[in-house]
Amino acid sequence: MARIVLYSQPGCPSCAAAKEFLSSRGLSYEEKNIRSDPEALRVLTEELHSKAAPTLVVGEKIIVGFDPERYEAALANPGS
Repeated sequence: MARIVLYSQPGCPSCAAAKEFLSSRGLSYEEKNIRSDPEALRVLTEELHSKAAPTLVVGEKIIVGFDPERYEAALANPGS
């Protein structure tokens, strides 16, 4: 399985929905809090070119925002 990283922040309803989505499928993921972790914020903005939370990274795929259909597609085919 590809590495799954979720960039999120406290008080974000879409972030909570993304976490619930991943947890409900029994998926292990690494959560990066962009408010308390300056390095996570740097990676999000400079390397992933995102300014929004949640941002989900599945292998090489980057999905900005909570989009269940795109999440399902990325998780089903992490390498493509």
